[in-house]
Amino acid sequence: MSLILGLKTKLKSPGNNGETIMSNEVMKKDTGSLALFGDDAAKGFENMTQDDMALPFVRILGQLSPQVTDGDAKYIEGAKPGNIYNTVTSELYDGKKGIKIIPCYYKKDYPEWSDRGDGPGAPVAVHLPNSPVIATGKRDGSKIRLPNGNYLEETASYYVMIETKGGGYTPALITMKSTQLNVSKKWNSMMKTIQIPDGKGGFAIPPMHGVVYNLASTLQKNDKGSWYGWVVTQDRILEQKDKALYLSAKDFSGNVSKGTVQTKADVEEKVSDSTPY
Repeated sequence: MSLILGLKTKLKSPGNNGETIMSNEVMKKDTGSLALFGDDAAKGFENMTQDDMALPFVRILGQLSPQVTDGDAKYIEGAKPGNIYNTVTSELYDGKKGIKIIPCYYKKDYPEWSDRGDGPGAPVAVHLPNSPVIATGKRDGSKIRLPNGNYLEETASYYVMIETKGGGYTPALITMKSTQLNVSKKWNSMMKTIQIPDGKGGFAIPPMHGVVYNLASTLQKNDKGSWYGWVVTQDRILEQKDKALYLSAKDFSGNVSKGTVQTKADVEEKVSDSTPY
């Protein structure tokens, strides 16, 4: 049976927000699912928009995460602290090996929370970095305590394309707060210092969505305890052969920038967060 080397067909959902780009791999000619579907690939999703889909959160499981707690309704067999977890697909990744991601858009804000058990599961409000509300609070560890009793949590959000176990890339959201804000700052600095030749004897900084990084987990400690945090390393800079993936990441970045990608707070992470403050 003959084989073909090349890119798999790009499966594109409306708006490109839920798009999955398949990586280079060997495909069997005239066999398998793609041969069966033919021109019907991606049909049936014409009326589905970003509002109809959930953007996955990708996070590190901690010692108190329900996915690692035997007997919990959300328990996943084989899950353990340090694993990387996709909240929509429930995929688990080896934290030591890490995952490949392409950051597409960054923002920082200050969700306002009520204390655990004292209010709704969603943030009371979300404040921008220039909000006057922030100045009314007092620092309480990694939190900012407000006069009304609620607290703000400085949060760095990365809208990314994450490599799936099937070899494709799909949109997701990674948030960093508390002790992980230091990781965020170092990652931001790393991104801004990457350079490529500009063809004119100088150098240029690649777009954020033009570089692949590896995000792994590692056990971290301070005088209050231990927890698992992110470790970020540069993997590679995209090239011409990655054009389909690059354009998909660029499109996702543009949609987030325009506000067409809606997200909800990662409430479960708030409830199960065991990072010492």
